[in-house]
Amino acid sequence: QVQLVESGGGLAQAGGSLRLSCAASGSFFAIVAMEWYRQTPGKQREWVASIAAGGSTKYADSVKGRFTISRDNAAKNTVDLQMNRLKPEDTAVYYCHTPAGNYWGKGTLVTVSS
Repeated sequence: QVQLVESGGGLAQAGGSLRLSCAASGSFFAIVAMEWYRQTPGKQREWVASIAAGGSTKYADSVKGRFTISRDNAAKNTVDLQMNRLKPEDTAVYYCHTPAGNYWGKGTLVTVSS
């Protein structure tokens, strides 16, 4: 059973930073793409960033230049999302996801105050 567990959410001021982490169980991690999504109440879940097994990255326009996705395949089986220059509109529950098997974490809440 694959498990994805997010951590690192919390409260930040506008202009501040937070770092999210997603810990993945299973030996599959190094060979699959990983993604971050976010969702606010009443809205559809929104794709934020992706990182391929080889390390190439993609970002939603709304976070490009502010967020950085990275992964540690060797030791930790984690995928991180460094969020800088946060804005109130970044407030959401952030989810870790892998399209390989369509596994989701339970999410971690990020709240950005103005």
